Amino acid sequence: MNESSASPDSTPVRLLLVDDEAAILASLKRLFRPHGYAILTATSGQIGLEILEKEPVDLVISDMRMPEMDGAQFLEQVAGRWPETKRILLTGYSDTAATIAAINLGKIWRYVAKPWNAEEIVLIVQQALAHRRLLQENARLLLLTQEQNEQLKALNTSLEQKVVERTVELSKALQALQEVHGQLRQGFVDTVRLFSSLVELRGGKLAGHSRRVADTARHLARHLGSSEADQQDVLLAALLHDIGKIGLPDDLLNAPFNTLTPQGKIEVMRHPAKGQEVLMGVKQLANAARLIRHHHEWMDGSGYPDQLIGTAIPLGARILAVANDYDALQMGALTQHHHTPSEARKYIVKESGRRYDPEIVVALLATITEDRKERAPKASPQSPNEVPLTTGKLKPGMVLSRDLIHKDGYLLVAQGGNVDETLIVQLREFERANGEKLSIFIRMAAD
Repeated sequence: MNESSASPDSTPVRLLLVDDEAAILASLKRLFRPHGYAILTATSGQIGLEILEKEPVDLVISDMRMPEMDGAQFLEQVAGRWPETKRILLTGYSDTAATIAAINLGKIWRYVAKPWNAEEIVLIVQQALAHRRLLQENARLLLLTQEQNEQLKALNTSLEQKVVERTVELSKALQALQEVHGQLRQGFVDTVRLFSSLVELRGGKLAGHSRRVADTARHLARHLGSSEADQQDVLLAALLHDIGKIGLPDDLLNAPFNTLTPQGKIEVMRHPAKGQEVLMGVKQLANAARLIRHHHEWMDGSGYPDQLIGTAIPLGARILAVANDYDALQMGALTQHHHTPSEARKYIVKESGRRYDPEIVVALLATITEDRKERAPKASPQSPNEVPLTTGKLKPGMVLSRDLIHKDGYLLVAQGGNVDETLIVQLREFERANGEKLSIFIRMAAD
């Protein structure tokens, strides 16, 4: 069996020979049997149709001249009902019109004139079968391509959906991380404020000082265009700038600096370096600690502890120096005279260039537009998005819209703090213990 005698699934190729003359059928069978084809025969077109209805056939060879149903009519039905079956017509030279009809109606592959050339008709059959296999393979590949395209389309749709779902999941995870990061950062700042309050608990001139300095320094840093990170460092440094004084005796803490004895001044002048040392073990406060060390340096180099000059002093430290002295002058911590806000500004302007950075002095004048009442923090105007509540109206889940400050100036609860059952109990106990009522500003939920 040669290559042309079997279909792609290794079953023998089936030929149907149709002719009303038994001698021609026998001759054709002898011609094709050696090639390994499975041979079926019919003596009329009707019998040929009946065979096709029962068995698959790869190729039909039909004579043109047959009674009742000629080759053109027979092949026309074959073309209509079994289009994949190849069709070859045997015809005489005088049957030109009938051959044309067979070509048009039966869509035959080839026609072969009688008497035929054995090699030629065998070659024609092989070519017809090869063409049939090619069409079948093309159809198979087309169907496979369509199926794969559908699978790919379904896969792409699935992947797109998965990408959308994963994107949503990642977005939620990122939002959650941002919220956690924000909570951690706020918690860290709140912790720093609590440490700052430890210094202010000593009372006297320190009460409320660090919080006011932090507020002024933050405004100055923002006005000067400092980055968010630098503003954060300035805020932290301002809150903790006096932490090195925590071990000083009350007489040194409460006396104006210019009235101290030489030894007293030496003790106080050690506090910036001590402050840096105290914070050395906290990585997140490394930059703030450096600002604390240098916030008493002077532009002309006569400050302490390292006698830095001009821009060698970190910008945050220069900002802190102005903010610190502006409040210290008003609270009588720098001189015996308690300066008014206006007098404090005049003092700082006078020392511009020698003690303070001129650019920061200009920024102070630009950001401080109204005199504060005598060392008392100016009440912030109530925002339309906040409401003051008593402790009796607090509910878990509420959020503070501003810092809750003790009357002595230290922080009780930081802005942004979440209200829970424990905090409500603590605030009510504080009120009972101190005999005073608290007003807590709560952020209203957005509509």
